[in-house]
Amino acid sequence: MMGNVPAVPGAQRSAAESAGPPAPATARRRVSPAAGVIIVTTALALALRLWQLGMHGYLFGVTEYDDGVYFGSAVRLLHGTVPYRDFITVQPPGVMLLMTPVALFAGPLGTAKALAIGRVLTACAGAGGVTLTGLLIRRHGVLAIAAACGFLAVYPDGVYAAHTVLIEPWLVLFCLAGALAVMDGDHLTSSSRRLAVGGAAFGFAGVCKTWAVIPVLVLLGLLVLPTGPHRAPRRTLVFLGGTVAGFAVPVLPFAVLAPHVFYNSVIVAQWSRTDDVRISLWFRLASMIGLSHGPELAHALLLAVVCATAAVAAGASLLATLASRRLPPPLEIFALASGALVVVAFLWPVDYYYHYAAFLGPFMALSVVLPVERLCRAGLPRPARPARPARSSPRAVYRMAVAATAMVVLVLAVLQGRTQPDPNYHGVADAIVADEHIIPAGSCVVADAVSYTIAANRFISTVPGCPEMVDSLGTDYALSHGRNGLTGAGNVPAVRRLWLSTLSHAQYVWLSGMYLRRIPWTPAISSYFTASFRLVRADASGRVYQRIRG
Repeated sequence: MMGNVPAVPGAQRSAAESAGPPAPATARRRVSPAAGVIIVTTALALALRLWQLGMHGYLFGVTEYDDGVYFGSAVRLLHGTVPYRDFITVQPPGVMLLMTPVALFAGPLGTAKALAIGRVLTACAGAGGVTLTGLLIRRHGVLAIAAACGFLAVYPDGVYAAHTVLIEPWLVLFCLAGALAVMDGDHLTSSSRRLAVGGAAFGFAGVCKTWAVIPVLVLLGLLVLPTGPHRAPRRTLVFLGGTVAGFAVPVLPFAVLAPHVFYNSVIVAQWSRTDDVRISLWFRLASMIGLSHGPELAHALLLAVVCATAAVAAGASLLATLASRRLPPPLEIFALASGALVVVAFLWPVDYYYHYAAFLGPFMALSVVLPVERLCRAGLPRPARPARPARSSPRAVYRMAVAATAMVVLVLAVLQGRTQPDPNYHGVADAIVADEHIIPAGSCVVADAVSYTIAANRFISTVPGCPEMVDSLGTDYALSHGRNGLTGAGNVPAVRRLWLSTLSHAQYVWLSGMYLRRIPWTPAISSYFTASFRLVRADASGRVYQRIRG
C-alpha cells in the first residue's frame, strides 16, 4: 500500500508537515465589520430597552392604557370572546394576535406576569428593528450602518415605545422586514417570491396599524416606474397580491363575524376622532427629532434643529444627484418619501402620542444617512489646493469618523439610560399589590383602564354575565363616531345604554385618573353610580368602588 503514496521531496514534505492539516471552513470565517456593528448596536438597543423595563416598576406596573387593551383582547380571545363582535377595540387585530400565544401564560402565571412576558418580547421587537435596518443598508459601509443603527438604538421615543406592549415596535419590525425582502441592495428585487413575501410582511404590518399603508404606497409608486418591457405590471401585482393576502388573512375572520362594528371601530372611529385638546406643534416636532424627553428647549432652537435635519436630508440627496448625474436609488427614494409622508400624517390629526415617533425613526435615520453616504461616494469636485508635505490617509479619516460616531452613540445611550420616566406612574405598582387584597379573585371588575386589573390579576372574572369590555375609550369612539366622555359621547343613546348595562353587572368599579375622559358621566349614569357603589380605596392606582345595592 505504501507504493501508492507519491514521493514528496524532503523540502516539500517538511513544509507540508509544518503547515499541518487544512483549517476547517468554519474556522476561517470571521465576523465582518458591518455584521459586528449591527450586532453591537442591536445589543445596545436591547440593553437600553431591558434596562428600562427593569426600572421604576415598569415590568409589572401600570404605565399605559393601550397595553391593557391589546393584551386584554388576547386574553379575551383565548376565553372564546370574539373582538369586534363581543367587545369593541378600535385598532386592527395585529398586536392582539401576536400577544395571543403569550396570553396562554395568563392562566398558570397570572395576567401580570404574562403581560411582563409580552413587554419583554416587545422590547426585543424594538431592538430587532435596529438589526433589520442594519441588514437593509449592509452594503453601504460600516460608517453608514453605525450612524443609522446607532441612532435607532438610542432614539428616545423609540426606546420608550418599547417599554410595554405597544403597536409601534411591532409595526416597525414588520415594515422593515418587508423592505428587506423587497429591496435587493439599493434597488427593487426582481424576484417574484421576495416581492410576495415582502408584500405579506407589509400587509401584516397593516394588521398591526393602518399607518403601514404609507410605505406600501411609496413602494407601489416605485414599482410602477418603467424598468423593462412588461415587467412593471407583473411585479406590482405580485407585491400588491402579497400585501392584500398578508392583511386579509388575519383580518377577514373578525370582519366577517362583525362587519358593521369592525368598520365603525377600525375605520370610522379612527378617522373621525374628536379630542378635547390639540397636541401642540412644538411637542410633535420635539418628539419626532428625539428631544421631547430632554431639557426644555426654546422654540426657535427646536425649529432650527428640525430645519437643519430636513435640509441635510434633502440637500445631500440633491447634491449627490447632481454630482453623480443619477437619480437617487429606490431605497433612498423609499426612505425620503416615506419619512416625509409620515411627518405629514403626524402633524395633521388632533391627537399625537410620544410612541408615534417610533414609526418615523427608521425612515428619518435612512433619509439622512443614505443621501450623505451617497454624496461622499459621488466625490464632489473640490477646489485645487497647494500640495501638502503629508496627507492623512482616507482610511484613517474613515476610521476616525466611525470612532466619533460610536462615541456619540455611546454618550447618547448613557443619557437615554438616565432619563427619568413619567412621574405620574410612580408608586402605581406598589399600590396595585394592595388592591389585590381589596378585590377578591374572580370578582367582576369594570375598569376604565383594564391595564390596572391586568396588573392586579383581577382581569379574568368567574362571575356569569360579567361585562367583557376591554377598551372603554375605543367603545365610546366606535359608538359615537369618534367622541369621548369629554367631547359628547354621552349624547349618543347607544353609548349611554351600554355604560348603564356595563355598570349594572359590576361588583367593583376601578377608576383611574383619566376616568372623566373615558366614561360619559351623564346625569343618569352618575346618579346610578352614586346610588349603587361606595368608595373602598383611593391611592396612586386610582379609586376602587364596591357595589352596595343590586
